[in-house]
Amino acid sequence: MNAPLLRLERVTCSYGGKPVVAGADLEIHPGDFCGIVGPSGSGKTTLLRAVLGTVRPAAGTVWRAPRLAIGYVPQVETVNWNFPVTVAEAVLMARTTGRRLPWASGEERREVAQVLDRLGIGDLGGRHIRELSGGQQQRVFIARALLRRPQLLLLDEPTSGVDVRTRHDVLHLLGDLNADGLAIVLTTHDLNGMAAHLPWLVCLNTEVIGVGPPREVLTPSVLERTYGAPMEVLEHGGMPVVVDRYDGSANVIRLRRDEAS
Repeated sequence: MNAPLLRLERVTCSYGGKPVVAGADLEIHPGDFCGIVGPSGSGKTTLLRAVLGTVRPAAGTVWRAPRLAIGYVPQVETVNWNFPVTVAEAVLMARTTGRRLPWASGEERREVAQVLDRLGIGDLGGRHIRELSGGQQQRVFIARALLRRPQLLLLDEPTSGVDVRTRHDVLHLLGDLNADGLAIVLTTHDLNGMAAHLPWLVCLNTEVIGVGPPREVLTPSVLERTYGAPMEVLEHGGMPVVVDRYDGSANVIRLRRDEAS
């Protein structure tokens, strides 16, 4: 097995009160593609910030491989999309170190063009970021992260608030990047649209509840411990499908339309 890029050992994080993350263990190797799932407030974003180093653990250890390059894609809802920059300018802002001039060099502009082409938005470089669709916005921030030439890419809820088609496109884009050798860790609340298609999952609710492939992790017992509510798991097209169990006396299962499609 390859040496890990990252290792978290018994990591606990808090913001001055009750722990948000408690005793978390996580190991990421080159080429991994991992999803962290859990309800709102379960510590998913905090765990990513501990990996980045922007949150210092109250206990435990975060070990990173020497000179590990990490790219980060925040939730698009946190971005001011009215900021007056074009797509190419927004991506160029990621190149903040080692620059001698306040303007972009020809080499930097060529690199930005290559990254945008790779992500299928090469024709949008001159467009204002507020004119983009949700999927295009997500690709812009993935482009920013890739400009740093990372070995590990972290994404916080990359399909939050997008439609089914965009979710599908983002998932396949990330799959292509991973196939090229990039290790990827993302958070998601989308159990069926995203999580069931990833090769490795971490179920988190302050503590790590389960770790492994979707078939091993997306089970009624693990999901109930993670989300605090009873759930059922069916199989459709060879993939696990998580559904709500809302009436125990009648044993009725309701399948949400948006997650079943």
